[in-house]
Amino acid sequence: MRRLLRPLLILLALVLLFEAWLWRGLQPIVAWIVDRIAWKALKLRAAAAIRHLPPAATLMVFLLPILVLLPVKIVGVWMLAHGSWLGAMATLAVAKVLSMGLMAFIFDVTRPKLLQLRWFRWLYDHVIVWLEKAHALIDPVKAALHAFVARQLAPLRHRAAALFGPAKPKRAGRFMRRLAWLRRRAERA
Repeated sequence: MRRLLRPLLILLALVLLFEAWLWRGLQPIVAWIVDRIAWKALKLRAAAAIRHLPPAATLMVFLLPILVLLPVKIVGVWMLAHGSWLGAMATLAVAKVLSMGLMAFIFDVTRPKLLQLRWFRWLYDHVIVWLEKAHALIDPVKAALHAFVARQLAPLRHRAAALFGPAKPKRAGRFMRRLAWLRRRAERA
């Protein structure tokens, strides 16, 4: 039974790690976009309002991106049901990226309040443990895959080096020397 569950666990771990990667990856992008919003005063008031909310109301703020983007996801599923595969996948992907990015940004603002909720802290601690277990499960597979790819590409790299190595100039050509000289001169000026 354990042999049958292992591929399922690996798939689940991959999904969990993908979600965590997406979460971490989108957080700086959303923060950069939000920093570019011209409504600085509105942003500061919103952050202050969230700080003064009770933990239960903060949970509603945290779930807001899910509720706002739910109609977009429903449109994506409707498009999928009507045979518009490419449009449906694009719509669902955009909705997923937006919701994850917004949730990552809002979570950073609301985390202290959310962790005051006992059940949320329990869930948060368990998700962190699950992420560690997912890394423990996937990291050896990832390392083996990297080693396999490196072994497969090593002969190609040696052939490419043997083929193109003699074509490399021993020193920069006249154009590159002139370009470097102009760059040094511009830096001094």
